[in-house]
This record gives sequence, C-alpha cells and structure tokens, in this order.
Amino acid sequence: MTDEIIRRFTRNVPEWRPRVVPVKLTDATQDQLDALQVTPSNTKVSDYVLVLAHDVETLKVRSPLFNAIMYGKGGLSRAERELGALAASIVNHCIYCAAVHADRHAQLSKDKTVTDKLFAMGENADLGPRDRAILTFGMNLARTPHSASAADVEALRAAGLDDGEILDLILSSALFGWANRLMHILGDPVRKTS
Repeated sequence: MTDEIIRRFTRNVPEWRPRVVPVKLTDATQDQLDALQVTPSNTKVSDYVLVLAHDVETLKVRSPLFNAIMYGKGGLSRAERELGALAASIVNHCIYCAAVHADRHAQLSKDKTVTDKLFAMGENADLGPRDRAILTFGMNLARTPHSASAADVEALRAAGLDDGEILDLILSSALFGWANRLMHILGDPVRKTS
C-alpha cells in the first residue's frame, strides 16, 4: 500500500450508504428484534447492522463476537484494539471503518497524534515502539496471515505486549479484515455534506 493512499484516510466519519435496504425496526420480525438487542451501540442501531438483520442467524453470532473482541475486559486496551482494527481497515481500503477506528482511537487515547502522523506520513510514520509494533502486526496480518511474522510478534513482546494482549490484537485485526470486506459489498462510504 502506498503512503499516498493512507493519506486519503481521515478521522471524519463518512455516512455509510447501504446497497441493500436495511430492515425497518417497525417491520422487523421478533427474531430480528431479538438479534438486534445485542448490538454494541446503546443509542442507535446503524444501517449496517439493520442490513445484517436480514440474516438473523449470522447477526446473532456476529454481535456477541464483536462485543467480546472490541469491548472485552482485560487484555489489550480499547484504544489499542481500535488501532489493530484501523490497521486492517487501512490495508483493506475501507474508508468508513478506518475513519471510525481512527476517531475512536483518538477519543479513547485522548490523543490524535498517532492517527495524525499515520494519515500525514503514511505507513512508515514515526510512532512510539508499542504503537509501531501494533500497527505493523495488524497491517501485515490483514495483508495475508503469513505476512505477520515471528519477528512482528517479537516486536510486540519487546514493546510490552503479553500473550493475552497479542491475542486481542489478532482478534481485532482479523475481525475487521472480515468486516471491511463485508462493508465494501453491502454499501459505500459517502462524505457528509455541510
């Protein structure tokens, strides 16, 4: 991936326009409503999740898995899980997910420096050792699993990650390797107009 492509990413989250008509809550079946109860957001059910509600059995598995990987207690910090998801989203050119994860990383870490550097300077941005190791591993894993090497794991350990944190990073990066591809098929990012 070229640094030029990375520089097109932003923390400004676009709208996501589905190609499949989302399930309307007023028309949802009881099974769909039950599956929608375990979505990660306590405020609004996104159009993406409402599209996924067309496949109730998959949504019933996807949402608890997503919640456990991204919000589970202990292990890798939430901000660092977002950095792993951001790494995968950049490799997969998912504009929407990259913006969401960059924004959440900045909010959770209370620091925009990492994403500012990444988006301004590209993949080789000057990051601290821990962020560098997380980003490199996440991007290599997203490219193709065997690209994430033993040297990448050693860099994670040298940066202070333990086995549980490395597992959390693998899970967050892998989850979004899948989710990015699904979002590409089901809809498109659309820049918000003022």
